Amino acid sequence: MFLALLRQQAVPVPHTKTRDITIMMNLDLSFYSWELFTNYIQKGLIFSVQLTIIATLGGIAFGTVLALMRLSGKRILVLPAAAYVNVMRSIPLVMVILWFFLLIPLVIGRSIGADLSATITFIAFEAAFFSEIVRAGIQSVPAGQTNAAMALGMDYRQNMQWIVLPQAFRNMIPVFMTQTIILFQDTSLVYAIGAYDLLKGFTIAGKNFGRPIETYLLAAITYFLICFTLSRIAKRIQNKLAIIR
Repeated sequence: MFLALLRQQAVPVPHTKTRDITIMMNLDLSFYSWELFTNYIQKGLIFSVQLTIIATLGGIAFGTVLALMRLSGKRILVLPAAAYVNVMRSIPLVMVILWFFLLIPLVIGRSIGADLSATITFIAFEAAFFSEIVRAGIQSVPAGQTNAAMALGMDYRQNMQWIVLPQAFRNMIPVFMTQTIILFQDTSLVYAIGAYDLLKGFTIAGKNFGRPIETYLLAAITYFLICFTLSRIAKRIQNKLAIIR
């Protein structure tokens, strides 16, 4: 009776290691081919890269304006810029993507499509982060150079254009690249509005071939290779800029 009671209370221990080995043995990589890339992945990769480049350039341009507004010292410019940056940095990106996609058609009276909506969203969202990078870069320029430029008769615009911003942007290049890598990773969130990005290409391929595990494994490897390569390039640029200084 005692032995029977022990059998009833015994809890089977799942063979996790055995299950993992079984899954690895069942992986089918035979559908990995050039056709997989051209038919499913290429379109999403092109969109993700385009979105990253456009959002980076637009975010830097808009972010520079926001940074200059915050550094202007004029309350009428500082307050709205600070409010915009703080609000954007406090909201998850996926929520901003959904808001822009759903609210813009209500404002203008027609749909603009998932691709354009994602582009506008990323520029508006990333500008808040680039703004802080630019502001820190401007403040990193020694005040003595600004004073020297003013002593030569340069006004505020000339000072920023010819003295401060060139040095600030050179110092910010590695940070810009790091933020761009994060931006590329964030492009996978456009799945929420149905845009065809890199991750969605892998998702559709996994459904069509009936191999979601293998396609998501390839997606992880692809994202890692792209981001790791960019991070190494950013590190090398940072080292070169340190030597120049």
